[in-house]
Amino acid sequence: MNRVPCWGVIPAAGVGSRMGEDVPKQYLKLAGCSVLEHSVNVLLRCDQIMSVVVALHAQDNIARTLPCFGNERVVTVTGGERRCDSVLAALHGLDRVASPGDWVLVHDAARPCASDAEVSKLIAQVMNSGIGAILAEPVVDTVKLADDNARVEKTLDRDRLWRAQTPQMFRFGELQTALADAMARELAVTDEASAMELAGYPVQLVAGSSRNLKITLPADLQLAGYYLHQRSECGQ
Repeated sequence: MNRVPCWGVIPAAGVGSRMGEDVPKQYLKLAGCSVLEHSVNVLLRCDQIMSVVVALHAQDNIARTLPCFGNERVVTVTGGERRCDSVLAALHGLDRVASPGDWVLVHDAARPCASDAEVSKLIAQVMNSGIGAILAEPVVDTVKLADDNARVEKTLDRDRLWRAQTPQMFRFGELQTALADAMARELAVTDEASAMELAGYPVQLVAGSSRNLKITLPADLQLAGYYLHQRSECGQ
């Protein structure tokens, strides 16, 4: 049986203001290259992914200087103000080559520590089941729900709570329609799974690693560097 084609999408049009740096966080240096290069390369190393579409800020003048953007499998489009705008722009960029039944993996530009094994595990689970899925991490801390006065309203059952990660993998046509519909209805979609949930599609949870962190604050960069250095020492 022929494998269904997979495509990669990376929204990278953000400015990452919380990092307090002169360049967007995806261009900060980490373990020998930029954060974005790590995120692009983990998808490029997967031979099941036909190409990777990166949505960039309209005034981005850094991406074209990065080695991975010289790869013929990397395509760029102009992103939007929000993550969902950039993802939808990237999906539109695939219109001419992708079929509705193909699979798309959307990965955060600021998750440089996703491993090859995690990407392969996600793809295998989705291919075997035919149901879209996301990498996610089970919550291990006790989680409190607060009221408007920052007082505990109740303790949530952590056994049913997961922290969403990326990549998130869904059918090309279904994701494109779900995102467009949610945006037209002005519904909050903080990730692709949100749009698929709102459209009524089932979404699987595939256990990932706490190392697949998202770079948001300066301390995250240091921790990600440690993880990548450790992986390099282990030959992974």
